[in-house]
Amino acid sequence: MSFEHLDIILIGVAILGVGILVSLLRLFLGPTSPDRVVALDTINTLVVGMMIGLGAYYEEVVFIDIGIVYAILSFVTTLFIARFISTRKEKEVGP
Repeated sequence: MSFEHLDIILIGVAILGVGILVSLLRLFLGPTSPDRVVALDTINTLVVGMMIGLGAYYEEVVFIDIGIVYAILSFVTTLFIARFISTRKEKEVGP
């Protein structure tokens, strides 16, 4: 049984999908807000990887372009959430 390179790409995309499911479990069951933020960032990173893998499989550049924009928006969103959590922690602790 031999695999072609396109079959290996699909196997990689499927493995990333399993990783997303595991991260969703952490997102819903995470005991703290930082755990949930890290899980969400992991999901976003895996989605970008899936977009690039599917773009390579279907030979469509548009998947890669959308993946780049999605990665930038995901990064900025993670920064805003981390900033929100840190300011909330400072208010709880006080001066």
